[in-house]
Amino acid sequence: MIMGRFRSTGRDVDRDYDEHRVTITPRKDEAAGVRAVMVSLQRSLSQMGLLRTGAAWARLNQRNGFDCPGCAWPEEQGGRKIAEFCENGAKAVAEEATTRVVPPEFFAHHSVEELSSKPEYWLSQQGRLTHPMVLRPGDDHYRPIGWDDAYRLITAELNALDSPDEAVFYTSGRTSNEAAFVYQLLVRSFGTNNLPDCSNMCHESSGTALTESIGIGKGSVTVDDIEHADLILIAGQNPGTNHPRMLSVLEKAKANGARVVAINPLPEAGLIRFKDPQKLSGVVGHGVPIADEFVQIRLGGDMALFAGLGRLLLDAEERAPGTVVDREFIGQYCSGFDEYRRRTRDIDLEVVSAATGIERAQLERVAEMLATSQRTVLCWAMGLTQHSHAVATIGEATNVLLLRGMIGKPGAGVCPVRGHSNVQGDRTMGIWEQMPESFLAALDRRFGIVSPRRHGYDTVAAIRAMRDGRAKVFMGMGGNFAAATPDTAVTEAALRRCALTVQVSTKLNRSHLVHGATALILPALGRTDRDVRDGRKQVVSVEDSMSMVHLSRGRLRPPSDLVRSEVQIVCDLARALLGPDHPVPWSQFADDYDTIRDAIAAVVPGCADYNHKVRRPDGFQLPHPPRDAREFPTRTGKANFAVNPLQWVPVPPGRLVLQTLRSHDQYNTTIYGLDDRYRGVKGGRRVVFVNPADIDALGLTDGVRVDLVSEWTDADGELQERWAKDFLVVAYSTPVGNAAAYYPETNPLVPLDHTAARSNTPVSKAVVIRLEPTRDG
Repeated sequence: MIMGRFRSTGRDVDRDYDEHRVTITPRKDEAAGVRAVMVSLQRSLSQMGLLRTGAAWARLNQRNGFDCPGCAWPEEQGGRKIAEFCENGAKAVAEEATTRVVPPEFFAHHSVEELSSKPEYWLSQQGRLTHPMVLRPGDDHYRPIGWDDAYRLITAELNALDSPDEAVFYTSGRTSNEAAFVYQLLVRSFGTNNLPDCSNMCHESSGTALTESIGIGKGSVTVDDIEHADLILIAGQNPGTNHPRMLSVLEKAKANGARVVAINPLPEAGLIRFKDPQKLSGVVGHGVPIADEFVQIRLGGDMALFAGLGRLLLDAEERAPGTVVDREFIGQYCSGFDEYRRRTRDIDLEVVSAATGIERAQLERVAEMLATSQRTVLCWAMGLTQHSHAVATIGEATNVLLLRGMIGKPGAGVCPVRGHSNVQGDRTMGIWEQMPESFLAALDRRFGIVSPRRHGYDTVAAIRAMRDGRAKVFMGMGGNFAAATPDTAVTEAALRRCALTVQVSTKLNRSHLVHGATALILPALGRTDRDVRDGRKQVVSVEDSMSMVHLSRGRLRPPSDLVRSEVQIVCDLARALLGPDHPVPWSQFADDYDTIRDAIAAVVPGCADYNHKVRRPDGFQLPHPPRDAREFPTRTGKANFAVNPLQWVPVPPGRLVLQTLRSHDQYNTTIYGLDDRYRGVKGGRRVVFVNPADIDALGLTDGVRVDLVSEWTDADGELQERWAKDFLVVAYSTPVGNAAAYYPETNPLVPLDHTAARSNTPVSKAVVIRLEPTRDG
């Protein structure tokens, strides 16, 4: 039954969704402030009502509350603010804790065909799912199904496969540590390592590069390190929209004397000025300027930038030996420096300027900051990771820190800022298609199973397998796979080839409408929901971007008594699939999450005494050998300088290089609204930001509508095209030759095979496009 005070809406929110009525206003040069508070309040009240808003806000990111389902930025240790969240966190909670519901009557009223015609924004605004639903072959409407019948259906399809490797088990970063652990345990007990996750599409390049350079694919800094750094480089990241709570930490760092360098193709409001709404200066004052230097880099030019900075640091060392390069650190802890020095001394700074679009004088200013800083932190996000040479770029950036001895010292280190709230924790818990032998052996010892050793599919490989008929069952634990992945037409066709698709979800999304022959929607509890088993409240744990693990306690009433936790869904399915005699205690795990944490303690490195440590007021931090002891578990036993040929992204004549990005009114594929306040876009999303000089050179005008056509040469040398139609050209401060537009609307333009070397991450930040005037009809 649906719980009281929840309401079915059938909201026709697309009545006013007319992309031809988009309004363009001047972009903002500040982030947050009173406006952010007012937007947060308005969205929360409209979705949750007054009392539920108060209950949610009082517990969001508090020690006795629940972790924000938005980004993975960590909480500060010790005392916390009364409002320990940002505008986008408030929007994320409002979306999840909404009182709007999508009951069986909704699906009876709306056919799959009708729903498929709705925009993603409309779908997300309908509310929370309340009942398990099934779409059987030949049906045009989803219909209710009982939980046990749903498990039997999944079990029958999985057992009918010729091999466990014909099933794909995807995971979103929202999944808790406990749910992730039992999920990977179910999948490996079934007999496959096909565990793609959202990290494959975002920070896989970071993990690959850092594992090669320092031996662990995670960041090495804490919030305290950033607050006490001398210099903070922020590359390919937009904190004002994607990690707004980071701005308050940067404000503290600035107060402590830090300098900030913003490296990004677009000027972003949060890195221009921050107005903290919890301070008087943020309400009536002008706020705090953040970036001391804005390096407006061309798309794909970051590797050249860091190589050029390395060249200038080596030049400075030659002029004043012993003053720039940390020879003691390099001699004791590093490998490959001589080869790096030979390669870097040959870097042509004229080539660097051409590849980056950065003038020599600015390059020298940034190099001087690096040379004089005693505590440097490098932060980055998808602007670095989603390029074909992303792994090499991050290796080159890490080289600059190694030159100065900036790993394993207070106030210094690497900081890949994760976007999804527990994507890092999911990987720690074993959600990876190629977990090391040590993890699999520990899993087998603990449970008496035999885990498969053959590496499974990552996200791109999973799409290829479904496309080619080598994978026939798809199960998604959270997320919106159809909308999040590249090459939309190819991905959708691949999902439709499956015999069964299963989506474990909180809300309606595009993936429910891009289905296999049979499809299931299984409604799950969200991070904000109260989780009670046999009268006992259950809690889960998560890991943030800085390896802090802490509890999250859902407090709000769920939308229906038929909604189940992800842990329960996985454990109930495991009992049905693997049988009552399976050695894993699935029933015990489902009833008491402490027993899962005991198992985590026995299997996952760094998690000993998990149940006790996670209940500390601020949780605990996982070990990080490079940070903690300057120990580098690499192939050489030392930190490795990365040496790769210099790569960048040239702009073909008459073409642009496109990056896909978020608006300020979205979180990944969840669309909160139709405005991008900071970039001056109101009422729509199909816009493309282009430099005025490019608009003139292409014979276009500001405000004209165009189709975006991506061009890609495949492995056979054939030119392929992909189209995304009807975008408004908006004159904007982008580098000449570069453009930007929102995803998922532009995901159709990203070819499935256009991936980063070594990490296989889709290259969503460097898509060659041409602009074709939109024709009526």
